Amino acid sequence: MLSRRLLRTKVVKAVYAHLQTESDNIPATTKSLTASIDKAYDLYFHILSLLPEIVRYAEARQQIALNKMLPTYEDLNPNRKFVENRAIAKIENCQAINNYCADKHLKWTEYPDLIKNIYTELIEQDFFKQYMESGTSSFREDAQLASDILLNILEQNELLESVLEEQSILWSDDLGYILTMAARTVSSMRESHEQIKLLPKFKSDEDLEFAKKLLSESIIHFAENRDVIDGYTNNWDIERSALMDNVILAVAIAEAQSFASIPVKVTLNEYIDIAKYYSTPASSVFINGVLDKIISKGIEDGKIFKTGKGLL
Repeated sequence: MLSRRLLRTKVVKAVYAHLQTESDNIPATTKSLTASIDKAYDLYFHILSLLPEIVRYAEARQQIALNKMLPTYEDLNPNRKFVENRAIAKIENCQAINNYCADKHLKWTEYPDLIKNIYTELIEQDFFKQYMESGTSSFREDAQLASDILLNILEQNELLESVLEEQSILWSDDLGYILTMAARTVSSMRESHEQIKLLPKFKSDEDLEFAKKLLSESIIHFAENRDVIDGYTNNWDIERSALMDNVILAVAIAEAQSFASIPVKVTLNEYIDIAKYYSTPASSVFINGVLDKIISKGIEDGKIFKTGKGLL
């Protein structure tokens, strides 16, 4: 399922875009946020469907070698362990994945160079060579290879990132999160299970409402929260107080003020980590220092309160 971290990140980016366009249309921004969240879930199915494409390419190469004018012994007796990978075959035959991809028009057929690129990189990896030469065969071993491809090959593949950006700008920065989701799905697969246990879009029905409310509260109270931020940044280098830093701080303050059930520590940690990826190198230290003081003062003044024990 899509994590709260991903939802927070998408809210931060939506608020940033909203401010950049100087728009006052919150419903339109909310619609864009929802579309971005939906597209992230589309990517989950799209990435799962990429694994069978790699296997089909490998099998096609073996067939070409078999049809050579003068095939070698290896050509005539290929190691078919990968092309017969049972975990990936289960994904290929999963009607839920196939139907979802067909409905959303998600396909890889127009990107043969990408499939070739991934396969070429894959066969050079030590984990792949060990898999092919292990002398054993099990569904768990097949599933582990599929997981390794997701986390060790696809996450670092620049051509894949370029293709995804070409397919949808809304997939920008989603790949790492989605590969983790796909790997969790593969790891949970069992040969005896007829169906793959696919992850739902959200862990809770409240998650989408959380994102929408966080977005609206962040935009509505941005100006006043920016004034609060300014009062705590006089001793910081102005270059560190970039717009993205201010957006991250404003969204974090909005969350601390608007969600009484979310612990302060969770809010602090989430936005400090988001700053590491989406702002300047010094931003996480800056945001940590400023946000901790703002939230502490908010609690002291009664502007931030939490229900339940241990939430402060």
